[in-house]
Amino acid sequence: MAACSSEAENQSPGIYIPEQWSEAADSIAYESNTSPPPIALICGAKNCGKTTFSRHLVNNLLRRYRKVAYLDTDVGQPEFTAPGFLSLTVVDKLTPDLTIPCLKTPERCFFFGDVSSKRDPTAYLKYVFALYDYYRKKYCIFDKNESPGRTELPLVVNTPGWVKGLGYDILVDMLRYFNPSHVVKINISFESKNLPAGAFWLDGDLDRDVNLIEISSARQDSYNRSVLIQKDARLLRDFRLMAYFRQCFSSNQSITTIKELAHALASHPPYEVPISSIKIRHLHCQVPSSEIFYSLNATIVGLAISAEMSENLPWCVGLGIVRGIDALRGLFYVITPVPPNILEKVDLFLQGFIQIPTCLLQVQGCISPYISVNVLPTS
Repeated sequence: MAACSSEAENQSPGIYIPEQWSEAADSIAYESNTSPPPIALICGAKNCGKTTFSRHLVNNLLRRYRKVAYLDTDVGQPEFTAPGFLSLTVVDKLTPDLTIPCLKTPERCFFFGDVSSKRDPTAYLKYVFALYDYYRKKYCIFDKNESPGRTELPLVVNTPGWVKGLGYDILVDMLRYFNPSHVVKINISFESKNLPAGAFWLDGDLDRDVNLIEISSARQDSYNRSVLIQKDARLLRDFRLMAYFRQCFSSNQSITTIKELAHALASHPPYEVPISSIKIRHLHCQVPSSEIFYSLNATIVGLAISAEMSENLPWCVGLGIVRGIDALRGLFYVITPVPPNILEKVDLFLQGFIQIPTCLLQVQGCISPYISVNVLPTS
């Protein structure tokens, strides 16, 4: 087991994984029964190291299992998607550097449209539970005779750092619904900010089998390596959004600065999407019908397919920038990295509070509309 920890440290020289953390990850990955695979939920206050531990745990699990499912419930700092998403992603490759996040295409995701669950906790929990139900249905075997070819996958659930008040209630609801095989609780030095001791979500029901692992957050080691990925939340969200829309362009195209990205987006041919083929749903607010076009112009929207639903909730396939609107021609001009064959199925725009990064808007010409030769066929 020590070789795994050493390998991770060599791959991520700027990150220090304490022995306590490695032992916790190893116990989940290697000491569990062979079937079913573990379901591990990671929780703790803000900046305690949940993201780093989750990445380390996924790497450990991938040394035993070919694939690992990752349920991301942190809409403000998601691991594999742009901000505002709740997603289930299947990971099949080790993360070579724990300090560098990477975008992945989730297997299923919902667009919540905000960076915190506090605006609509009921909808938030519906999305989270629907993703977990999908995981259970597809990757958990209840009768091996009925599903002989299905592969069971371990699950890692990363949670937000909002663990007080309503945030605490939401976390308790998730724990009770998931009933995970392992709960990893990371404590920080400020006791008042930590979650309650013990299996706090069980309300004294000690008959249930609980594998609770409590570990301490570690700021740095003797070599000044940090166990935490230092975060500026707003800046990281902007960078993640820019990385998402950078996918509109070939990796061979030289785009290395914010200014270059802004100009590239400004000159990139948008898709022409017929207004008549799209329904608009405003999340967390109401907009008068006379103001809908004004509210959509130069904004980010979730691109959803109403025909593909779970619990009457539409799956989302990505984000788009509404680059302009031609009401006379009945067209939306949309920039998105979503492939045309998938975009053709989109019939629902979800507008929340995820905004275009200000640094992109400050570059002249970034959002002015223009006519495109890249047109989606009307169905």
